[in-house]
Amino acid sequence: MTYHKRWQTASGIPLQAMYRAQDVPQSAYDALTAPGVPPYVRGAYPEMYRTQPWRIFQLSGYGNPEDERERIAFLLAQGETGFIMEHDRNTADHLYNVDHPQVVARKEDVGLSGAVILSVRDYETILAGIPIQNYYCHPGGAVVQHAPFALACYWTVAQRRGLDLRRLRGTGQSDFFLTYLGCITRQQIPATAGLRFNSDIIEFCAQHLPRWVPVSIAAYNAADTGLNAYEELGALFANAVAYLDSIVERGRCEISEVAYGIGGINLRVGMDLFEDVAKLRAARKMWHDLLKNRYGISDERALRLRIHVVTAGSAMTYQQPLNNIVRGTLMALASILGGVQSLGVSGYDEAISIPSEHAHQMSVRIQQILQHECNLTAVADPLGGSFYLERLTADLEERAWDFFQQIQERGGFIAALDSGWLHQRAAEHQYEHETALLNNEKQLVGVNCYTDDSSPFEVEGFEGVTGVWEKAMQRLNTLRAERDGQAVATALRNLEQVCRGEANIMPAMLDAVSADVTLGEIGDVFREVFGDWNVPIAF
Repeated sequence: MTYHKRWQTASGIPLQAMYRAQDVPQSAYDALTAPGVPPYVRGAYPEMYRTQPWRIFQLSGYGNPEDERERIAFLLAQGETGFIMEHDRNTADHLYNVDHPQVVARKEDVGLSGAVILSVRDYETILAGIPIQNYYCHPGGAVVQHAPFALACYWTVAQRRGLDLRRLRGTGQSDFFLTYLGCITRQQIPATAGLRFNSDIIEFCAQHLPRWVPVSIAAYNAADTGLNAYEELGALFANAVAYLDSIVERGRCEISEVAYGIGGINLRVGMDLFEDVAKLRAARKMWHDLLKNRYGISDERALRLRIHVVTAGSAMTYQQPLNNIVRGTLMALASILGGVQSLGVSGYDEAISIPSEHAHQMSVRIQQILQHECNLTAVADPLGGSFYLERLTADLEERAWDFFQQIQERGGFIAALDSGWLHQRAAEHQYEHETALLNNEKQLVGVNCYTDDSSPFEVEGFEGVTGVWEKAMQRLNTLRAERDGQAVATALRNLEQVCRGEANIMPAMLDAVSADVTLGEIGDVFREVFGDWNVPIAF
């Protein structure tokens, strides 16, 4: 029995039984330049992994700041080459302090999805002993309204250590797809205000942190929500256009410089190996063509897209969870064959809990085995020239541009979010997927076929830590007692004034963080000034 009801890719592209030279459009052959040469279909750099191995870059964090520091240190000791900080979603996504009624009502869940971080002091605790100047870091801030706080905290720690921000490497995320499309929060600022925040971050980094990726468009979250491969690409570039058009309209910095900054993106790789390899190759060409044709950019540094991949968390099953080690390995292999610059592999117990220490170690080991034992780093784009792959790359690009155009016809990326159109597309695919599983039109090992689980190995998942909320309350009370109340009031007043005007928010945010303003206090300012997003779907 086939994986799909018909012979097609996961996104519904029909597949022939075999492919020949005449099945590949001439445009695909024309794009087959050498790796590192525009339009970069075959790779971002000439020798790819011979000279620049991909970064092993796992998401980590839970419980208290001390717990997150311990997990980051563990992963770095295991061979991780960069780290991603994860925040508690009960507090961070909504910009709530732990004494907010909505958090108190679910205090048992606090710390399960990331570390509880209330102020810059918690950042100092997490990063204690970690030479951040030596590592590429994503310091949290996956959510648009949370990103200014997260970035300001990390940069403040760096400044207090005497580090030059102009030399600091890392990436923000500040992603629309996560909480505006996939995991919609109880409260968040309107999408138009979020676009202003991200434009501010982009401009601030262009001026003060030239080696920092200000926002990483996380199309991963769009795909894990339900958009298919070519819709993921189309939505990604519609989001990029929203940023670039905003910067052009402001006229405060060079568009080519800004384009390089946001040319580090986040894609999802799932279980359709060849389609996902083709998607990564198509993404590089689309970015090149978008910047060159729409904005007249010729700087090759800006035209060269850099891709971070997280393997699909939604592909991991809680049934027979050790099967997920195989899934993670195959998705990592596809990512590497597609030419990514950094990679995170979902933990095999991700469908049960946040990754345990052992699952995190296995995710690192998977990448190390692929990096050192399989000769994958020897040749750039080893699948390039395959009739099948080149046709699939061309098909994905064509369909992605069509989806991009549909978004533009609906008023652009922000309008497509505000109207609920993107949500409807994602929901349709979710329904189709679940129906296919129920009808056995798709086969998912351990879920609707081969379900006899006689394995002697048990996976219990991460047990978490106790008393996280109570310890966070103690830190919050101590902070309020020790800080300079007048400095806090002044910083919050200045932040509010900036939010009501047109100045860049980041200098005021840095001042607020330095004054020990808390996450919830910043959230209160945002809610007062911008109000709440009008969610376009019914629950």
